[in-house]
Amino acid sequence: MRFDELNESNYLLFAIKFYDNPQAVTRDDFESDLKRIRYVKRLLKRYRNSGELKVHLILNHLIILFNVFNDATVPLLFYNLEEELWPSIKSFLLFLNRIPEYPKTLIDEIEIDQNCLSQLKAL
Repeated sequence: MRFDELNESNYLLFAIKFYDNPQAVTRDDFESDLKRIRYVKRLLKRYRNSGELKVHLILNHLIILFNVFNDATVPLLFYNLEEELWPSIKSFLLFLNRIPEYPKTLIDEIEIDQNCLSQLKAL
């Protein structure tokens, strides 16, 4: 499923379908992992507003998201993030080599945040 096909009525089912965390035993565990998307969103908004980019913290959240949602992380992220944050998240996905090759999506048309990418490459 592409992120432009996610909506309010199918979002939660999509997340549950792709959730794979052997240590999670309760709904709270699932919701805790899903909240990481909100943390990434908050950190990217802070970067957009103040210029402060917490690269390591965002990377940690993204890695955990990919560990528990695998490839479904990409549509979940783009569904939850405002379009103004897409160039920044695309830079992180490019750095992590997690931009899907197929099917071609709107992600290909999104600009890359060069400042964000240069900070990532400096690691």
